[in-house]
Amino acid sequence: MRLTAALAILAIGTAAAAAATTGAMPGVPDPRRAHINWIVKCQGCHRPDGGGTPTSTPPLAGQVSRLLAVPGGREFLGRVPGVATTPLPDDQLAELLNWTLIRFDPDHVPAGFQPYTREEIRKLREKPLRIERAALRADLVAKLAAGERAHDATRHEGEK
Repeated sequence: MRLTAALAILAIGTAAAAAATTGAMPGVPDPRRAHINWIVKCQGCHRPDGGGTPTSTPPLAGQVSRLLAVPGGREFLGRVPGVATTPLPDDQLAELLNWTLIRFDPDHVPAGFQPYTREEIRKLREKPLRIERAALRADLVAKLAAGERAHDATRHEGEK
């Protein structure tokens, strides 16, 4: 019991410190709560640093916000089984998803990013991904890579 209490106090202290250093986070009214939800609901698989595991859990750090640039990527993030079926109210899940994007991949959050809302999450949760998740993710990642190659080629053409 003491260990559980000590871990809870540590989590709250860590969350408060993280919230204080992240500045404004659109769509995240309570960064401390979002961080605690991350610790309890996501960190076990995605790891504290968002690095994931090579064989089972995709990394989020430096990656997750990139999916927002691909048609269908935003919807995918809200329908992934670990997101869509997380036992949180829609508003807290929207907050957690926004926090995750900004916390683990701020460099790829697109300009003009519109944070997930309670209503959007509610709609996305109605059709959670199941066995098709892996194929859909692979398709999105391939489209992302193709788009980045095309962007790089165009950029290099302009440099000539």
